[in-house]
Amino acid sequence: MKPTLTPYLIFDGHTAEAMKFYQAILGGELLMQSYGESGMAKTPQQQDRIIHAALKNDLLSFMASDSNPEQPVTFGNNLHMSIVGTDQEILTGFFNKLAQGGKVIMPLDKQFWGDIFGMTIDKFGVHWMINISSQT
Repeated sequence: MKPTLTPYLIFDGHTAEAMKFYQAILGGELLMQSYGESGMAKTPQQQDRIIHAALKNDLLSFMASDSNPEQPVTFGNNLHMSIVGTDQEILTGFFNKLAQGGKVIMPLDKQFWGDIFGMTIDKFGVHWMINISSQT
């Protein structure tokens, strides 16, 4: 089995909402387990928080969880989710939907390397890069 890179997002109590949002855009199978379901909840506040979530489709996969209250999350620009492909219609749709309620940093546009590229921050503060490779 080849090594693969699987991005892992940490949220502060919004994992279920965020992962359902991403599934609505990207499709695929979403699996989630709460701290309560796992038996790992140490406080009543942890019961409904997500200990592990995974979204997988034929093209990509990533995971996420909610933080522990003792370990607050600091969102920044240190993690970007990057989707690369050649299907302009699908990838443009991903970009436009991810940008809804968020902020476009760089609109999708032809770049000096020949591909169409754009960057957005979604409504959960996650940074996304979409690269539509030229079909040459």
